[in-house]
Amino acid sequence: MAAGYLEILRARHATRLLVGTLVGRLPNATAAIAIVLFVRAEGGSYSLAGALAAVYGVANAVGQPLLGRLVDLHGQPRVQLPAALLSALAMAAFTVSGTDALTQSYVAVAAAGLFTPPLEGGLRALWTSVLPKEEQVHRAYAMDAVAQEVMFTVGPLLVTLCASLWSAQVALLALNALGVLGALSVVVSPPSRAWRSAPREAHWLGALRSPGLLALLAAFLFVGVALGSIAVAAVSYADDHGGDAVYGWLMAGVGFGALVGGSLYGARQWSGVPERRLRVLVALLAVCYLPLVLMPGPVAMTALSALAGVFLAPAIACAFVIVDRHAPRGTVTEAFSWLVTTFTVGASVGTGVAGPVVEWGGALWGFAVPGAAGAVSLLVLLATGRVLAVPARTAVVAASMENDPNRAVEPRFSSGDRA
Repeated sequence: MAAGYLEILRARHATRLLVGTLVGRLPNATAAIAIVLFVRAEGGSYSLAGALAAVYGVANAVGQPLLGRLVDLHGQPRVQLPAALLSALAMAAFTVSGTDALTQSYVAVAAAGLFTPPLEGGLRALWTSVLPKEEQVHRAYAMDAVAQEVMFTVGPLLVTLCASLWSAQVALLALNALGVLGALSVVVSPPSRAWRSAPREAHWLGALRSPGLLALLAAFLFVGVALGSIAVAAVSYADDHGGDAVYGWLMAGVGFGALVGGSLYGARQWSGVPERRLRVLVALLAVCYLPLVLMPGPVAMTALSALAGVFLAPAIACAFVIVDRHAPRGTVTEAFSWLVTTFTVGASVGTGVAGPVVEWGGALWGFAVPGAAGAVSLLVLLATGRVLAVPARTAVVAASMENDPNRAVEPRFSSGDRA
């Protein structure tokens, strides 16, 4: 297993692209907790902190596919670095002005979220030009999914550490400065500068004109709902079983399970079409959510949380391959960005749904939400099986001179204009 991952990391530019992307995404991964800590340090209420964090999240969800389309049209350096600078400057304006001028605070936070560069989608578009073999690309997707779990675990710890050592304002400024440096490291690399999307057919829907991609996004909306609802139910459970420390262990358990599952998934080559494999992974994901309703003691509950996370990273990694197969030609970055947006929106919906459920029925019913959401995701995949099926000739991930593996058929569009 280690040899397979080392083979990827030894590939020219691979480590730089992966590390640069992770560092560049630190501001996004830590924005919610950083905004809350800063607003509270300024004397603002939890309601204001939550509202500002929500505005950032919505703006980020809107901006990712829009910026992803611009990357497909104009290349990575001309979009990613300016976007990173604008996002960092907007967050700096927020930290300098504080929360006294609420309108200015909302505008600054919204701008920071809107201009967050689509580094995540950009990295996945680059893998095929860095790694020559299809199985290496698939393993890189798994490694990417695992790295996300690590980042979303370590990122909040960095924020709280910076805030405790210096201040919440310094934490916000420092992490956004690191984000710019990470984006800069990626966009000045030879693969990023050389990458060009294939010519695309003109259509205002862009990547969303692919029925298979729409089916995948619908399924992953509910995977996001499951993950978001676990976070709320875990808070209710922790309140009755030891407080914040228990909550931290539960969330760490989910991340650890995803880390183990993603590592094992990427260590082997998988036969068969990924669409069928995704149905199995989502079914296992939904089944592993069910034991959470047992709500044993904190130690056993942490173990069940780890079990609930085991199939999360494999499902995400498999979804990356399916995005590659279904994204219309010339829309690969936009397509990956839509997956990010859908997952983020789903997690927000899950948080919103689980709150009233926990208020009504307690943590028990709160932990029933992720199992139900996982089941709905599976039903979507089963119902759209024919839509997700693609001809074998379009289902190959391989590097090309255009650095775009997608050759999906484009019915009804024959012009050569770029969208």
